[in-house]
Amino acid sequence: MDHYKVLGLNRSATKSEVKEAFRRLAVQFHPDKHSQSSSQVRDSAAHRFKQISEAYQILIDDRKRADYNVRRSTAQPHGGGGYAGSKYHYNNRSSSSSSSSYNSYDGGARRRSSSGVSMLEVAIRFMTTRAFLLNVAFAGCMLGGAKMIDGGGERMWKRWNSGKSFEEAIDSIEKAKSRQRRGPEDDD
Repeated sequence: MDHYKVLGLNRSATKSEVKEAFRRLAVQFHPDKHSQSSSQVRDSAAHRFKQISEAYQILIDDRKRADYNVRRSTAQPHGGGGYAGSKYHYNNRSSSSSSSSYNSYDGGARRRSSSGVSMLEVAIRFMTTRAFLLNVAFAGCMLGGAKMIDGGGERMWKRWNSGKSFEEAIDSIEKAKSRQRRGPEDDD
């Protein structure tokens, strides 16, 4: 289904043109307007209204519209999902009830969701969202801070206890504790 054709628009239509086309067609095909019509006319109007609503939701949102335009530009003009006479085709949607399909042009190696967007594209979109990037930056700051604190403790130890390792210091503390338990008269 070509969303531009459903709304009677060309690809260069502005958002205001999309809104106006949707309003005009929604009034014409709204199910409430056809409530007294025959069931065939009512069903047809309801189906057309769903198509109009879907087209509007895609074309009014900039990101969805850009994705749709990319998918439409990579889909073949013959409408059959592939080049005429070619063994390669591009399937945007699977006619089966499965939630994903495999493209036959790459032997099924690249998994695609039902909307025709590869899982890699979905992952890239997720990883480039502002919230994800802020979380990654925060995690990086936390790890960097922990590394600085860890290294700072070692540098402080070396500054105040030059010539001794941590293990040697622990041994001398243990010796001092054992001397205190035995008492000062046992040292001689």
